[in-house]
Amino acid sequence: MAVGPACVFRSLHTVCNKTYQHTLTLNNTAVCRLTPAHLLWQVGRLIIGHHGIMSTPAISSLVRKYKAMGAIVLTAGPHPGGPHGDLGVKFNSANGGPAQETVTNKIYQISRTLEEFTICPGLRVDLGALGRQEFDLENKFKPFTVEIVDSVESYANLLRNIFDFAALKELLSGEHRIRIRVDAMSGVMGPYLRRILCEELGAPAKSVVNCVPLEDFGGLHPDPNLTYAAELVDSMQDGHYDLGAALDCDGDRNMILGKHGAFVTPSDSLAMIAANIFCIPYFQHTGVRGFARSMPTSAALDKVAQATKIDLYETPVGWGFFGNLMDAGRLSLCGEESFGTGGDHIREKDGLWSVLAWLSILAIRRKSVNDIVKDHWRKYGRNYYTRYDYEGLDLDAAWQLMDDLEVLMMEKSFVSQRFAVADNIYQVEQADNFEYTDPVDSTITRNQGLRIMFTNGSRIVYRLSGAGGVGATIRVYIDSYEKEDIFQDTQVIPPEYRILQDFTNLHNLDP
Repeated sequence: MAVGPACVFRSLHTVCNKTYQHTLTLNNTAVCRLTPAHLLWQVGRLIIGHHGIMSTPAISSLVRKYKAMGAIVLTAGPHPGGPHGDLGVKFNSANGGPAQETVTNKIYQISRTLEEFTICPGLRVDLGALGRQEFDLENKFKPFTVEIVDSVESYANLLRNIFDFAALKELLSGEHRIRIRVDAMSGVMGPYLRRILCEELGAPAKSVVNCVPLEDFGGLHPDPNLTYAAELVDSMQDGHYDLGAALDCDGDRNMILGKHGAFVTPSDSLAMIAANIFCIPYFQHTGVRGFARSMPTSAALDKVAQATKIDLYETPVGWGFFGNLMDAGRLSLCGEESFGTGGDHIREKDGLWSVLAWLSILAIRRKSVNDIVKDHWRKYGRNYYTRYDYEGLDLDAAWQLMDDLEVLMMEKSFVSQRFAVADNIYQVEQADNFEYTDPVDSTITRNQGLRIMFTNGSRIVYRLSGAGGVGATIRVYIDSYEKEDIFQDTQVIPPEYRILQDFTNLHNLDP
């Protein structure tokens, strides 16, 4: 196999070992000859971020801006990179979003038939020089261009067309400014935070921390949650900061905190952005076409959709399902319980976009994060949300447990069954194995998780979410809805947990 980008991969090897993420955005791609034994793929143009670093949202925006056929993303993920660390390869398709399973399956099948590839060891790309660099590869391939772009400025320009930067600057640097603390967790987002929040919007330099991308993330585990962002949580406790946020290693996921470290769950954050969506100028101009959440995500968003009469889509796990709806003009805002939220400005989840969405709400509402959360609960009720992960299970035993549970749920007597917990009665309203029919192309995605819905709006969801060298993982999600008792201690085990103990043996395992 002779591959144009292969020569660039070699020259970028040391860069990928020193930074979290590197992206090649492909344009003017031509498939010249394809036979069962030989594939010749020549790329005419590569677009690469300055110094070899781009965030996932910036990647999506550049693919769309340049109308590229896609992007190859070299990333260590949330684990340390480098010669002895991790390196993953992802492909984003022409809409800027993660490639559909049909595409990745095709790539895999082609990879099994490759017989050879060519490397150009003498080619060197100056990643520090903005602009175009032309290369003639000794007539083996067509000449091609490498263009180094300022992805931070390009992404900032996109955000300027979505948010009211003047209002946000007044919020962060005016007479009645609020204090924020945003943690890049030594991932790729540091340069974006400095340029946009500090240089553009006037937040003090100390408002953003851990902004130098490091190959080992400075010893951090760059997942934005209460466990791994403990440094941020601790810094919020004394009430000095009005809003806290953590972004993951590549900038697509986020965590939001209020004063004194009050945690806004990802499901609640999604619902609250939806309830205040017209605080964002972009949606004042485009309108709101629809909301969507992944199936395991709490139904807090559903209450907002019902009240506003905006279409709601419940999809399987995976951002590609959202992208399909967005491409068809059916979806404006979406999210998932694993700390991902985004709009239809790109086809990826977007952590900094979510932070600016919250700042836009604060600028208009002139209330604290904590008060906005409480107001929302009073109006819509509260979804107490818990996830239990049972990891390292025997694969056969895990499959058997899920099969047995599905058989139990499909019994006629299961629907309408009642469970008594303390003084409350929980009655099953619906039980199924979630199946999704895409309203755009009618494709059907089956076996996405077992759902038990109760008449009071609560749910229990089971998903066999992964298997590997250390066994299988079953995730159990409890979505406990309360309309009246909305200020309970979130550390209390939800009553629905006792129900799941009644008909599975998962309680014998340690979550």
